[in-house]
Amino acid sequence: MTAIEAPDVPVSELHARLGIVVLEASAQRVVATMPVAGNTQPAGLLHGGATAALAEGVGSIGALVHAGPGRSAVGIDLSVTHHRAAREGTVTAVATPLHLGATVATYEVAVTDDAGRRTATARLTCLVRTVRPDRPLYPDRPEATPAGPAAG
Repeated sequence: MTAIEAPDVPVSELHARLGIVVLEASAQRVVATMPVAGNTQPAGLLHGGATAALAEGVGSIGALVHAGPGRSAVGIDLSVTHHRAAREGTVTAVATPLHLGATVATYEVAVTDDAGRRTATARLTCLVRTVRPDRPLYPDRPEATPAGPAAG
């Protein structure tokens, strides 16, 4: 699978709550945005946890596309370095692969503010595995499974 259309990208409840919008999704590049408003810590800065959720989301989507039909990807390691604060506007995350293997996919995620300044850098490693028929990828939304309807 080389790409999936942004409307077909499975979106978690967390990503919906954070306002994450996927603009582009392929194994080679995933781009998504997230508003700063509503995702801040008490001092008014973009919350590091929201940045981490954005980074893990875009990297996981890339790994899922790389995995292909009948396979899934689950995050097993996430590291985020925060370089500068964002107080307003939107941040954009771009995930690009560092390694795309049969069982492991690793992505670097650059997060930038509206001025194009890097606010964070993340690295996500996902385990790529075969979806078990007794454990569909999205049990409540079989139509959202990139491999087609969930087995079972």
